Amino acid sequence: MKQLFLRFEHWTTSIAMMLACIMMALSAIFAIHQIFTRFVIESPAEWTEVLIRFSLIWMVFLGIPTAFRQGAMVSVDLLYRMSGQRGRRVLDTVVAAAAMLLCGIIFWWGLDYTNRGSVQSMIGLDNVSMFWAYLALPVGAVFSM
Repeated sequence: MKQLFLRFEHWTTSIAMMLACIMMALSAIFAIHQIFTRFVIESPAEWTEVLIRFSLIWMVFLGIPTAFRQGAMVSVDLLYRMSGQRGRRVLDTVVAAAAMLLCGIIFWWGLDYTNRGSVQSMIGLDNVSMFWAYLALPVGAVFSM
């Protein structure tokens, strides 16, 4: 059962990382387009700035699960080095519980923002709801948990 769970977690983390890489590539493409239209054509496209911002937000929230998996998140190294084997287990448990609590809070408030933002439209993209921008918070929190 543990192996099945770990395979599922590896699969979902890989999907989240792939999507984060796609969001990073999209933000780079939009930035190049914005630079070209602003400085070469001298007619900037206002929609690219908005899409860059939201693709970067999605990139961060979809990349967090990989950082958790690799242990690249902020940790308490001094306490970890000073504690013994039993202290490390306790510290790992406390850090994991704090991370789960934070992800739960991000999920809860992210759902609230998503519901409230569904009636707003994005500046520069009048036909697109802010729902899609705010959805990054609960989706990223679920992948992280």
